[in-house]
Amino acid sequence: MGNPWEKIKLDDYENHMSLESVYQLQALNEMMKGQLQSEKVSSVMILGVAGGNGLEHIHTDRIKKVYGVDVNRDFLVQCGNRYGYLGNIFEPICADLLRDDIQLPHADLLVANLLVEYIGYPCFQRVATMVAPRYISCIIQINTGDSFVSDSPYLHAFDGLGEVHHQMEEDALTNHVQEIGYVLSGRMERSLPNGKKFVQFDFVKQ
Repeated sequence: MGNPWEKIKLDDYENHMSLESVYQLQALNEMMKGQLQSEKVSSVMILGVAGGNGLEHIHTDRIKKVYGVDVNRDFLVQCGNRYGYLGNIFEPICADLLRDDIQLPHADLLVANLLVEYIGYPCFQRVATMVAPRYISCIIQINTGDSFVSDSPYLHAFDGLGEVHHQMEEDALTNHVQEIGYVLSGRMERSLPNGKKFVQFDFVKQ
């Protein structure tokens, strides 16, 4: 059985995420600007890069390599088309992080926004250990209601995600990242219009 993210269309995903009643695409873009500019790094890996939201904040005079990882090959093709000006700096990697046989290169900064929810804590530990970054920055969604997907006309495009979704807890995420040798260096909240919120966690290697 394939990963349900492989069946989602980028238009459905981005149209849903950018609705005024959801406002997650815009919020993630603003938060990614800070993630990509906060540390002195020359290489970045973005897990779940999708269509590349936030890649415009890459400063090519400083960052020399950006790995965009996603399980959806069409997402990566469209991402590459949008940000073709990055040239060889951007390298797409099509990989299902739930598989044990994947190989990922090293990067100084690992960004995982709304990603740990879909692979779980132990899998994220394994992926982060493989990439061996100096810094890790994660954004998770905290839900106040029963559904992790906000109501919208595009809701049914995400029907299969319940198969791989994990409910996030702040302490559990922090503990799992600390177990692999990182310490929490920052935390930030961002409220969303539908009662949900994003929480960003920044870690540095001990």
